Amino acid sequence: MFAKTVILLLLAAIVVALFSGAYFLLKDKASNDNRRTMKALTWRVSLQVGLIVFLIVAYFMGWIQPHNLQGR
Repeated sequence: MFAKTVILLLLAAIVVALFSGAYFLLKDKASNDNRRTMKALTWRVSLQVGLIVFLIVAYFMGWIQPHNLQGR
């Protein structure tokens, strides 16, 4: 249950960072200073890398298992 909670929290944070980046991109349209957009998108990429690393670690630790597709 711990791994699923962490995965859901990371996915939610990735979506929030993505939409905040889109908001800043649209709001700061007139200025050439897009630091807030870049910061939000950097957070999104960092969270996504963290999610991938967590998924790999969780798989090797046995916290999550892939579905059995041999029965099809």
